[in-house]
Amino acid sequence: MTSTARTMPVTAPGRSDAEPAKRREILDGARHVFFEKGFDGASMDEVARVAGVSKATIYVYFGSKEDLFEALVQVDRARSAEHLFEVGEGDADAATVLRRIGVSFMTMMVRPDHIRLVRMVIGVAEKFPRIGQTFFNDGPCLGGRRLAELLERQTLAGALAVSDYETAAFQFLNLCQGNIVKGLMFGSDPTPVPEMIEKTVDGAVKVFLAAYGTETSGS
Repeated sequence: MTSTARTMPVTAPGRSDAEPAKRREILDGARHVFFEKGFDGASMDEVARVAGVSKATIYVYFGSKEDLFEALVQVDRARSAEHLFEVGEGDADAATVLRRIGVSFMTMMVRPDHIRLVRMVIGVAEKFPRIGQTFFNDGPCLGGRRLAELLERQTLAGALAVSDYETAAFQFLNLCQGNIVKGLMFGSDPTPVPEMIEKTVDGAVKVFLAAYGTETSGS
């Protein structure tokens, strides 16, 4: 193991020139193993077998199982953020924009693989706090910042009346979750159907616009 393996940056998805194919193969293998066996049950030997590489090759890119899992978390979060807050040029009113974002956000949040990843991160965060910090910074915090930028643009356009963009962004994302994600996390609820997501998001949009809407916000 070398110290350089621990500091290799996780590159953005789609940048094949910066992210070697071998590294992607390792991460794909790691995703399968971690999701099937959990963090504690996963081994570098099993990742090597599934990825079709030697264990020595894994250590060229990742210094430990913790480093490999952290990289997987970063790539997963980057891929989710890539499409989460895309807004079309034709989205003229705030209600339409917020509803589209809310439904996209919640569709991602309730995916079984996302719930499994969150559970794994929570399980290792006490022992490896860096992994928890990575997930939080590259997931919820990044999502909040990106939404805050959109809320700022909507406010400057007169569609919203928001003064603290990041606070409002997190308020909206939390409203969209309702009690759905908690129910999934603890295994008490089945994966919600799209109609349930849409109903919860519609309620979130209504409450959010009651606090921050203007006459041009839409409904």
